[in-house]
Order: sequence, then structure tokens, then C-alpha cells
Amino acid sequence: MGHLVEENLRSVRHRMELACQASGRKIEDVKLLLATKTVQLEKLQIAIQAGETLVGENKAQELRDKFPLMQQYNQVEWHFIGHLQTNKVKDVIKYVTLIHSVDRLKLGQALHHQLLKENKTMDILVQVNTSCEESKFGIPTESALELVEQLSQFETLNVKGLMTIGKLGATNDETRHCFRLLKQIQAQIREKEFPRVKMNILSMGMSGDFKLAIEEGATIIRVGTSIFGQRYLPDEYYWNENAHQDD
Repeated sequence: MGHLVEENLRSVRHRMELACQASGRKIEDVKLLLATKTVQLEKLQIAIQAGETLVGENKAQELRDKFPLMQQYNQVEWHFIGHLQTNKVKDVIKYVTLIHSVDRLKLGQALHHQLLKENKTMDILVQVNTSCEESKFGIPTESALELVEQLSQFETLNVKGLMTIGKLGATNDETRHCFRLLKQIQAQIREKEFPRVKMNILSMGMSGDFKLAIEEGATIIRVGTSIFGQRYLPDEYYWNENAHQDD
């Protein structure tokens, strides 16, 4: 098992380097985030021991379960990359340094109120639904700028950039369109110079499309399957809005 994870990591890192070379980018400008939903602890530990330091969880419960068992790896930075229900905010902010999936004002308000109580701040990304798929979370593209402006009023939140999920099962052109759209929205928001808003991070690209994402400007790619193997639950379990919406 260990050998396979290490081999997969080397392959992903090599493909990242090739994509950076092809697009004239520096490899150090693109971070690899291990997407570890349903991944066994042993596999995650192998990846960490191989030198990886960035881990992203999709579910508050899984984050809460894994985090205490990984505390000896104090070099690891934890991110939250899944749909965040307002009633799970308290759990998540205990563990993570960046939330990728803020997609509505109500969630921003819930984060702000809890962070105020704890005298903390939190770095966040705004999740944008660039593929316009109804099954996806994320603010519609035409409302992204307005949401960022609303979130910028909360002094506990630092908007660091944007996140998107490429269109599932799409052609390369359709996927590239999603990523280019995110880059355009990033440029529009930058021009506004909202307080506490930096547009330095573009979190986009997963196992099937991270090469395209790097070519289009991703600064964080979220890779799970290509490193850890197939999951036993389909993507719809994580991204289906109807099954998990709370507000």
C-alpha cells in the first residue's frame, strides 16, 4: 500500500511539473492539497511521511475524527474543502487554517459570529459554481462579486481567493472554460479593492483535470483519487446539493 501511494505521489508531482513548464509557471507557485475524504489513516500517514503537508477534508465529522490521530505530524496544515453546514462551523474552525467552500452569506455570518466568540480570524475562499450545474454548491458566477463584498464587512474573515469544481465528466474545453471564468472573476474582484480581500488563491483542479487547472492559473489543486485510489462512495455523495443542504 505504501509503495503505491508514494509512486502515485511521484507521478502527480511529475505531472504538476510538466504542466507548470508548459504554461511558464514556477512549480512552487502551485500547492498540492491531499483530498482525503474517506481515505484510510494509514494511507494519509504514508503521504505525510513522503513529505506532503497540506490536507483537505470534506466532512466535519471526518475532520474531527482524523485530526487528533494525526497530531504528531505538526507540519500538516488542514483545510476544509467540502460543503459546510452552518451547524458544523464550530467544529471546523477548531482545526483548519483555510475554508475553501464559503458560498453564501448565511455561512459567512455563522462563521463571523463563532469567530467573534472565540476571538479568532479565519482565511476563506469563496466557492463559485462556474459550471452552472444544479447539483453543485457554489455561488452563481454573476453573484460572486456581490458575495465577496458582503463578506468583506466581517472583520473576522479574510477572503484569500476563489474555489471552483470543474464540470464533472466534461470535455477539456468545457473544463478549461470553468477555470478561465474563475480567473476572470478573480480579476474583477481585485479591481474593487475590498477591505480584507486578497485574490491570491485559486483553488481549482482535481485528479481528472488538474493539468488544465494549472495551465489556467490554479494555485492549489485538490487531488485524492490519483494518489490514494478510487473511493467507495461516488462524487455525488460529496457534491449533491439536495442531499446535504441545510439552509
